[in-house]
Amino acid sequence: MTERNRAPLNVAIVQGRPIPLAIGDGIAQATELAREAVEGGAQVVAFGETFLGGYPLWLDEAPGAALWDHPGSKALHRILLENAVVPNDERLLALQELCDANGAVISIGAHERVRNSLYNNQLTFRPGEAVLDHRKLVPTHGERLVWMRGDGSTLAVHQAEWGRVGSLICWEHWMPLARAAMHNLGESVHVAAWPTVREEYAIASRHYAMEGRCYVLAAGLVQHKEDVLDGLERCGGDAGARELIEAIPADVLNKGGSLIAAPDASVVAQAGEGEEILHATLDLSAIDEGLASLDTDGHYSRPDVFELSVDTRAKDGVKWRA
Repeated sequence: MTERNRAPLNVAIVQGRPIPLAIGDGIAQATELAREAVEGGAQVVAFGETFLGGYPLWLDEAPGAALWDHPGSKALHRILLENAVVPNDERLLALQELCDANGAVISIGAHERVRNSLYNNQLTFRPGEAVLDHRKLVPTHGERLVWMRGDGSTLAVHQAEWGRVGSLICWEHWMPLARAAMHNLGESVHVAAWPTVREEYAIASRHYAMEGRCYVLAAGLVQHKEDVLDGLERCGGDAGARELIEAIPADVLNKGGSLIAAPDASVVAQAGEGEEILHATLDLSAIDEGLASLDTDGHYSRPDVFELSVDTRAKDGVKWRA
């Protein structure tokens, strides 16, 4: 591995309230929040899962949302398709320009449309380079009603002068082989994107930091039922979708809880339940010191016993040949 800049690294988690469904408005909001974090000194800025578009919390919270042919669920799916980001989306240029101007890395979750399907994508904007995609490999439980599965072509990291940064989304942190693949890529900073960092998600994030000997930015959202209703109206409204959302019994559905974990699993910084930008300064030398006792991709592995093969080919399903 090439020599890395081991100066202190300033990072931030934007624990914000997304604008659900209305992704164009959400991009403008996210750009300003990211700008605030960068102006506060952050060299890496992390947002939670699907900040652009909001987490589809009606899948878990609205009675009947998974019923076949539910008019409200169909309307919400249509609205997400109409508003989702697409590859090379010009609406995202402001985030790229912010990275280019400040040398910062910005990781943000989004609903992405590819042809006629939606992905849960954690986008990594990096200065002077193309956006790095990470599409969620396995949508969890009811999420499969919204998102399709990613493939190995988006398992990657960004190489910065201070080290490497990558990301996984939500329950991917309980996929042992996905973790092993990412550890092999040698992350210094890992973005763990969650809808809310509740206790078991905090445990998974801190475990990842210990196992991977890296810093973990566990980023959550703050999302209220009224936010989804507001986003729906911004998109023109729909009676069936409004009825479905209004049936959600709770008012506050995503409660933040973001944290930053060190390579020894200790908590460097912890957010509360409201909106805030969580800053921390990371001592990257702690990574190499921790490797003295544990390197799961090196001296604490047994390649003579275990072998992992990762297929990084894109799986488009249809191949056209002349």
